[in-house]
Amino acid sequence: MPEHRGPAPLPDRVTLLELRFLYIGVADTDAAVGPWVDGLGARLRWRFAHFGADVAGLDMGSGPGPVVMLADHRPPGSVLPIWSVADVAAAARALGQHGWRVEGPMGTPEGDAIVAAGPDGVELALLEVVRPGALDGAWADDDNSHRVR
Repeated sequence: MPEHRGPAPLPDRVTLLELRFLYIGVADTDAAVGPWVDGLGARLRWRFAHFGADVAGLDMGSGPGPVVMLADHRPPGSVLPIWSVADVAAAARALGQHGWRVEGPMGTPEGDAIVAAGPDGVELALLEVVRPGALDGAWADDDNSHRVR
């Protein structure tokens, strides 16, 4: 009879650290920013046009929370939550063990990210933050040719 050594180890699991961004698809970023700022009281944090995309980062409300990113290169009406993780490569492996389809890694200003679709088709992104504040720094750089004012 085989020796019993306790329960089988669980497959790796992902630990989410912080909801950093809500990546929201819009048809026209320029047209979308005004209603968010004027109607919802959002504050424009930064905006860039690069690689064929126009993306505006907005702070919502008075408390901490994810930055809302309005982006014209995402399908209008879509929302992709972006969570930070300690190790995006380990997270990709763990998700793969649980039936998620993983794309990436892809570079972002803050670090590498993946997009993962669960067995139900719901997508989320995971980001390993190695350059926190990179977008804020790029926005403050008067020489940044991709900054949109």
